[in-house]
Amino acid sequence: MPPLKPAPAQRRSPDSRVERTSRAPGRQTQRPRSTQGKAPRNGTPESRISGAHVPGSGAPERRTSQHGARPAAGASRPAAGNAAIPPEGERLNKYLARTGVCSRREADDWISRGWVHINGKPVVMGQKVLPGDRVEVKRAATQQQAGRVTILLHKPVGFVSGQAEKGYRSAAELITEANHWPEDRSPQKFKAAHRNGLAPAGRLDIDSVGLLVLTQDGRVAKSLIGENSGVEKEYLVRVKGKLSEEGLRLLNHGLKLDGEALRPAKVSWQNQDQLRFVLKQGKKRQIRRMCELVGLRVVGLKRIRIGKVKLSALPPGQWRYLAPHERF
Repeated sequence: MPPLKPAPAQRRSPDSRVERTSRAPGRQTQRPRSTQGKAPRNGTPESRISGAHVPGSGAPERRTSQHGARPAAGASRPAAGNAAIPPEGERLNKYLARTGVCSRREADDWISRGWVHINGKPVVMGQKVLPGDRVEVKRAATQQQAGRVTILLHKPVGFVSGQAEKGYRSAAELITEANHWPEDRSPQKFKAAHRNGLAPAGRLDIDSVGLLVLTQDGRVAKSLIGENSGVEKEYLVRVKGKLSEEGLRLLNHGLKLDGEALRPAKVSWQNQDQLRFVLKQGKKRQIRRMCELVGLRVVGLKRIRIGKVKLSALPPGQWRYLAPHERF
């Protein structure tokens, strides 16, 4: 079968170029040009009390926070809800995470501080919530949660997404006041405490560049990399090799990695040597391995979008806050 001809080169957007990459630590990529975002809508949420479960009632009312997660609503009294608790009960930390109130780690912290009550009484670690119980989250917990930040970084080549390894620096080291993008429109002011507990919500290889999310908020991480996450991630991928029509079809759907069929993707030509990938999955080095299976070699990879949040004009090595109006 003759090789598929790439689509004609399109008019390039600010994110439409991928630089070739190498493993040299600290080597910077060329800075792209780009555009801006839009104005905020609502303010930050007030403190909430989680909905407990009354069989047959509706789901807990929940309000969206500045990070796009959905904590339970309320201020001074618990709301009724039904989150399908099994008759034998469910561990409280698992329930709070499953209903979007907080992460399991946050729930354990809140329980240890006495910030969570069941039926008006403080709970202990490992306690279960039963159908019909009233689960109350104290205002102190939601105030703490509201102070957590999510950061968007344009990761350059030579930095690892997580903990530093093999002589390479961690991307979190770039979160300094000096690297804060001057054009950040978020009302958030930088504090040294914003660096504490930052974790990557999705990774980029050391050779890859582009949008990396670092967050203190477990709800954000779960929404982006949780088992049931359906958030799209968009990449521009520069390749070498010949791609047949069948190969392009397989990139869109039909490949397996680690013995598991991959979810359908959206893959198309951006220009003569660059492909556009849109994935809802994040296996280790997924795009590079997919390309190898169809005879291509990746020589540059750049993530330009996660959900509704774009890399846009953010320069390499600089970062900004996720704004109150932004949602993944």
